[in-house]
Amino acid sequence: MGEAGGTIKWGIMGTGWIAERFAEDLAYVGNGEGLAVGSRTFESAKKFADQFGLPRAYGSYADLVADPDIDAIYVATPHPYHRENVLTALNAGKAVLCEKPFTVNSAELEPLVHTAKQNKLFLMEAMWTRFLPPIVQVRTWLEEGRIGEVKLLKAEFGFRSDWNPEGRLLNPRLGGGALLDAGIYPVSFASMIFGTKPERISSTVHIGETGVDEHFSLLLDYGQGKSASLHGAVRLALTNDAYIHGTEGSIYIPSFLNAKEAYLRVAGQEEVKFTDDRPSTGYAFEAEEVGRCLLNGLTESPSITLEESLGIMKLLDEIRGQWNLKYPFE
Repeated sequence: MGEAGGTIKWGIMGTGWIAERFAEDLAYVGNGEGLAVGSRTFESAKKFADQFGLPRAYGSYADLVADPDIDAIYVATPHPYHRENVLTALNAGKAVLCEKPFTVNSAELEPLVHTAKQNKLFLMEAMWTRFLPPIVQVRTWLEEGRIGEVKLLKAEFGFRSDWNPEGRLLNPRLGGGALLDAGIYPVSFASMIFGTKPERISSTVHIGETGVDEHFSLLLDYGQGKSASLHGAVRLALTNDAYIHGTEGSIYIPSFLNAKEAYLRVAGQEEVKFTDDRPSTGYAFEAEEVGRCLLNGLTESPSITLEESLGIMKLLDEIRGQWNLKYPFE
């Protein structure tokens, strides 16, 4: 590793649904390949390794990060465990891509950022949406000023999950709720466009019978006529679309979190459609970005810096503060 044109050897921490999608997509990563998986039991790790063609399986996370051939660890465990798991990988000298949300709160994230910077190790939040070709194209349109000055954003992500009080989405002991699981997408999208520090936050929330936020609405006011209207849910199916409105036109992104299309609409001009026909789910692009950064000696991705991720987490803290919503372990 470290030479341009090299190959990043990946270790996957966790064997759940998101780890499966990441492992599948490694087949489409030009600068990386899957080497190993770690789980809390060897049986689980071996089953995962056999399913996705990984040469090595480990029955503990400590054994996984101790593998000297692994360059980068993808942390795919539930978010209440991210702080401990990321520190385990960083303390072993590994680069880390951590599934979103980075942690449960900013107090947990700060020591991870400090450790990574102190040891000059790569660390990035796995906000895969940022690296999808349609979203990259949207950022280009915005940077080029194609829709003028951006004034309004509308974005939402929600799905109707099964009723399972003990499951990850609805269990407060597992950091359940809409804001951290679904809301991280529209909130991060607003950060990409307007930054992490709105002047004013207005919100409404429905707290369900398990004590977690089942759906919410946010209005982030950034001043100068700029605002973001955001919605998230884990018990309601939403459109999952995003609309960006500027003084000269607008951008529409269907199903923005896993976008395959984006539309540029400017008055008096023909609509421009950008289409991505990728064969992968889309997680390959974030892995490719980690590889690009590592092979070029970077310890952060310029597309989602640690400062931005920390700012997003502080914003989520403030929103939960408005709701008086704390998890049992906080």
